[in-house]
Amino acid sequence: MKAFILAAGFGTRLRPLTDHIPKPLIPILNIPSLFYTFFLLKQAGITEIICNIHHHSLAFRRFIESCDLPGLMITFSEEPLILGTGGGLKKCETLLGSDEFLLVNSDIITDIDFRALISHHQHSGRPGTLTLYETPEAATIGYIGVGDTLVQDFRNIRNTGLVSSYIYTGTAVLSPKIFRFLKEEFSGIVDTGFTGLIDNGGLSYYRHEGLWEDIGSMEKYWQVNLDKASIITGMSDQMNLAIGMRPHTISPEAYISTDAEISGSVIGKGCRIGADCTIRNSVLLPGVTVKPGTSIINAVVDPFSTTVIERQQQNRKQT
Repeated sequence: MKAFILAAGFGTRLRPLTDHIPKPLIPILNIPSLFYTFFLLKQAGITEIICNIHHHSLAFRRFIESCDLPGLMITFSEEPLILGTGGGLKKCETLLGSDEFLLVNSDIITDIDFRALISHHQHSGRPGTLTLYETPEAATIGYIGVGDTLVQDFRNIRNTGLVSSYIYTGTAVLSPKIFRFLKEEFSGIVDTGFTGLIDNGGLSYYRHEGLWEDIGSMEKYWQVNLDKASIITGMSDQMNLAIGMRPHTISPEAYISTDAEISGSVIGKGCRIGADCTIRNSVLLPGVTVKPGTSIINAVVDPFSTTVIERQQQNRKQT
């Protein structure tokens, strides 16, 4: 089975970070976010991967090609004009061939068991299976209408009146039957492909109960790095075995003055933190230089900008 990763988006909600870095390469605990998906795919025995690319496409391609990812064969589908989730998938119809495939969004951090998902899909007998996740934020994020063990609606766009506490995780197993309903121009997969499958064979669903985080916004990005660090580093040994990388909070290739105070933070490769600096509850991307005597608190910093996160989680411990 092949995998298709949606990686062409602009990452608008993550600006200004995505002004300089492709969204799928923005690091989570000093590992490019996309590589968590590479790890899960390889762990599930899926080694043929297609990524659609558009924003910062050359930088994206060069970075991936420069990495040592043994056992993975990665093909790029470059979109001179961005095609959206539906059009981007349709463009890869020939590359994906006549077999079922796994679809994954590039802006999620999760521990979905892809083998279990695929097995569930195969037993369903349906042309598609979406992975769903239960959350009290479903009404805000976008709830899925479910009924008779099938996905029936998305935010009531089909006027079914079905409401649930489940959201779509951006992960699915799909039959090539979906290509009948996709459009070649810019379009979304929900109102073309998914709706087409609902009406022609049905969409089953697989419930995921573990780690799932969307890193599409600056606040979510900050939270995942800091609040989910212990869960993510718990995958460290398995990730190292699969792709030769370990999530970590402080890069060994960062220079930190001995009298700097660092707490509850992630420090990237090549960062230089001067004397008498205070870094608390913050994420410093690779290459950031912090001048002596500077305080950075509740922020995301790249070499070009600093974004202060004002809204705090109620259960966050302040130091």
